[in-house]
Amino acid sequence: MADEKKAPLYDEELEKLTPPSMAPGALIKHFGPGLILMMTGIGTSHLVTCPTAGGRFGYALLWTLPICYIFKYYGFQMAFRFTNATGMSMMDAYGCAPGKWPLWYVMIVTIIQCAVGQAGRLIAAAAVFYYLLTIRWGLPLPMWAYALAVSLISVYVILFGNYGAVETVTKYCAGALVLSSLIVYFVEPAPLAKMKHFFIFDMPAGSWLIVAGFFGLLPTGIDVSVQASEWGKAKKKGMALIRRTLEKNGKMPLFDPFSSKKSDLQMNINGLSPHVREYALRWFKIGNYDFAFGHWVSALIAFVYLVLAAVWMYPSEVEGQAVMGEIAKIFTDSIGPWMMVVFILGAAAATFSTAFNYFDGWPRLVGACCRNIFKATAELSGIDRADLTPEKKSKWYSEYNIYRITMAWTVITSCVIIIGIPRPVFLVLVASALAYFIAPVIFFLNLWYCFTVIDKRDKDYYPNVFATYFGWFSFLVFTVMTGLMIAARLFNIQF
Repeated sequence: MADEKKAPLYDEELEKLTPPSMAPGALIKHFGPGLILMMTGIGTSHLVTCPTAGGRFGYALLWTLPICYIFKYYGFQMAFRFTNATGMSMMDAYGCAPGKWPLWYVMIVTIIQCAVGQAGRLIAAAAVFYYLLTIRWGLPLPMWAYALAVSLISVYVILFGNYGAVETVTKYCAGALVLSSLIVYFVEPAPLAKMKHFFIFDMPAGSWLIVAGFFGLLPTGIDVSVQASEWGKAKKKGMALIRRTLEKNGKMPLFDPFSSKKSDLQMNINGLSPHVREYALRWFKIGNYDFAFGHWVSALIAFVYLVLAAVWMYPSEVEGQAVMGEIAKIFTDSIGPWMMVVFILGAAAATFSTAFNYFDGWPRLVGACCRNIFKATAELSGIDRADLTPEKKSKWYSEYNIYRITMAWTVITSCVIIIGIPRPVFLVLVASALAYFIAPVIFFLNLWYCFTVIDKRDKDYYPNVFATYFGWFSFLVFTVMTGLMIAARLFNIQF
């Protein structure tokens, strides 16, 4: 204990922390932001875009999957790494740039995404309920009515309800969806000869929007990495808890988004006692495992759905308001009508959780931007209900109220778009493409702040040689692909 007390950041409160168990069974219980990130993608890209690709073009677009999952890996992982190494979110780092330009960029793009992007996520959930309740059971409700219902339920649960119950049900239903998909796949797996399309760069006529959708939303939009960073900070575990405790107890200065420098984001790992360092390192590893598990499970599900559609649906346009019924035929044709029930329950849970998470994630980002741009909002920061004060509730410019205002904007605008364009597949693809074209900036910023803030001497936290070179190479590949897609679409340049 004498040696530990020599640590400049020694704190008795932190010494009471219990390092989390690293046993395999315990890891799943600790997972959070990574699984949430995975679930934000399954509801749209996997259940709509992948079957659309397989139904319309067979196996031709298989090559997009490794590009999405291999070359976007570090775009996401660096956001997790940054928060778990510094205790701060990427939004705090973005505020250190000259003129805070990344925050303005993220805020403007996010406000647009709240409307167009959420319309794509929301209509995917609405399509499931429309198929089940209107087409199957004859309930005379339009698509937008289901979208509005999902919106209101989501907002109520986020603001007033018990999300834990929703999360538990969603995990079980999503698990049933994954299991049933794997069972159906092994009923009639794709011929091995078709796996050559992993290495054939083919873009059939009319496929550009699907390819852009894949690059945008597989496993999900890279902008969600910034949301995950906020979720990681809000979880109050690991370095986030350590930093908050040290700041509260006066052991390190409070980070000020208007006077602190980028170097102030750095955490003095060696200044912590050995016990606290072990606690932080375990949560850091759990964060990496959490992300990696969700990422590669997402890749497996994407592959299964594209191939299932190629086997059971091709050739098919996969469009219209009854699109979920068309996709459900994969399960009924392969095993029997009862399997469709399993699919619909899982699809409802997956698409609902996607819309639900975005109703929290995007408003959370707008609030985070405002607290780092405007001093009045910074003085009333925080959206955790346990930390709310009467002033935070009453002042419209508090982070909590900006969060709620953005949530209301999201509900209204996304539902209006769905009323005007009740086409599930089209809206999902447009939302996915939008996420793609804005992604390179987020990708670059995540890499940049990891490499310039985390102390290079902290070998456990600083990216290793492979992560460094492959991370920048991945960014280059992703950016070039974005440029080629824009050139092909806007300037009709053929490759």
